[in-house]
Parts: sequence; structure tokens; C-alpha cells
Amino acid sequence: MTSIKRDARVAGFIYLLLALTGPFRLMYIPEKLFVHGNAAATAANVTAHESLFRWGIAVDVLVAAISVFVILALYRLFKPVTKSIALCLLVLGLMNTPLYMATLVTDIGTLAVVTGSDVLTAFSAPQRDSLISMFIRMHGLSVTASETFWGLWLLPLAILVFRSGFLPRFLGVWLALNGVAYIVVSMTGLLWPSVGDLLSDWAFPFLFGEIAFLLWLLVVGARPKVGASGTPMAG
Repeated sequence: MTSIKRDARVAGFIYLLLALTGPFRLMYIPEKLFVHGNAAATAANVTAHESLFRWGIAVDVLVAAISVFVILALYRLFKPVTKSIALCLLVLGLMNTPLYMATLVTDIGTLAVVTGSDVLTAFSAPQRDSLISMFIRMHGLSVTASETFWGLWLLPLAILVFRSGFLPRFLGVWLALNGVAYIVVSMTGLLWPSVGDLLSDWAFPFLFGEIAFLLWLLVVGARPKVGASGTPMAG
């Protein structure tokens, strides 16, 4: 196995770990614990399933860590293609980790309300429920804002894939659409939430660009062009 094929498989494997762990807090926890429009029921669920909520925090910390290794692996893979664009990928991609950690503050606030009954004796039960609801809404808005950077780092990645010569160009196009979709959904979600929710449904197919990319890296790997001398070419 050539070096570029090995690097592609490694990047694909780490990316797969990110794809498998990321939805736990983003999708599973809200579906399991949060009741839309009912602060008391949501607070009761979080209190009753405190350990599950803690797992959500722990998994998000893990996601933040894995994200670093994904970006470093992709930088190593694409650095020979165009170094300046690979550096742009590196800088924008590494922004995701501090954004994950900043978003975690809202979950830590929720956990503090659930477990800090002695500290919050001045607040009534409905007020504590409202605090939990507020922290959960803050988490949702933080995720919406973070989607802008989820999209921005995909744009240099898309260019690198398109130019690489060892990955199909349609993946680069799909990644670019994926990145633009994230940015549009993020901005509309912040400015016009009702439109953002509707747009998310329309943008959903474009968001599979990352999945297609990581599966290609993992299953097919990189296929360098072969020059006239029979030696592999990066692009």
C-alpha cells in the first residue's frame, strides 16, 4: 500500500469515528430527553437520566478531540496538493474544537442546575426548570452558529479533493455544496429561525457529502494517477 493510500485510509477511519460519535449529543440526547415547549418535562427527564446527560457531555468532549486528529490527518493527506489551501483547511478545521468546547458550557450549566439544589435554593422549581430550558436553547443556538465553521472548513477541503487527482472530482463538488449548505442553514437559522428550520429539510441531501467522502477514503482509498514512467502522481 502506497503512502498516499495509507494516509487516506487513516483519515477515513478517524473521520468515521467522528461521524459515529457526533450525533450522540446532537441528535440522540435531544430526542431522548428534551420535550419541545415543556420546560418541566424536559427538566424532569434530564434529572431522571442524569447519567445519560453526562454521557452526552463526555462524548462531545471526545468529539472535540477526534476533530483535531481528523483535521491533522486530512492536512497530511492534502498538503502535497496545494500547501496554502491545506493550511486554510487546517486553520478553519481546528476552529471546530474550541467551538465544541464553548458549546459544552451550556450543558455544564444544565447539569449544575440539576445537581446544585443546595446552591439554587433561592429559585423555585419552575424557575429552575426555566433555567434548564434556557441553557438547552442556548446550546441549540450555539450549534446553529457553529455550523458556519462546519461549512467554512469544507470549502478548502472541496478544492483540495477536486485538484488532488487521487479522488473523484464529484466528491469535491459535493463537499462544496455540503459546506455552502451548512453556512446558509446557519445564517438563516440565526436570522430567521422559522426559515432556517424549513431550509434544513431542503439542505439535508447536500449534508451527505461528508459521509460520501469519508466512506470513499475508508473503502476505496486514494487512487493516484500514474505517470508515463509508471510512477504514482499526486495530482
